[in-house]
Amino acid sequence: MNPQAEPFGAGYQVIQSKVAVGSGHIFGKGYLQGTQTKLSFLPEQHTDFIFSVLGEQFGLVGCSLVLLLFLFLIAKSYALTRHIRNRFFNLIIVGSASIIAFHTFVNIAMTIGIMPVTGIPLPFLSYGGSFTLTVAVLIGLIFNGRQSAGRE
Repeated sequence: MNPQAEPFGAGYQVIQSKVAVGSGHIFGKGYLQGTQTKLSFLPEQHTDFIFSVLGEQFGLVGCSLVLLLFLFLIAKSYALTRHIRNRFFNLIIVGSASIIAFHTFVNIAMTIGIMPVTGIPLPFLSYGGSFTLTVAVLIGLIFNGRQSAGRE
């Protein structure tokens, strides 16, 4: 709950993540120019803490762009359900969009220190084969529902 209570133990990742995000300022330090990531102060930077790397290298502007893209994907997925009369496809789309939204929210909140570190990856960005495949299947299900909206 309090990363500062154990700065060289359990709280190390969260503290370094906050430093990385904060050091990016508005426009970031530039691609591959972040000191926290380049000097390996931030552990697990390619998996769970990829948003910290984005924050350091591309700053507030880059993080805002990523958040807007996620928001657009999730909002369009939920809006798609208004045009589909098939309840099964509606549930598939809402479930898929909810999984993506949950993973996005928890991962970003975890990297900026609002939530505890849980190991939930960021969709499309975190390294990991099984979750990347799962997100690809979820997007495929959403697109399948989108195609069925045109058929009805």
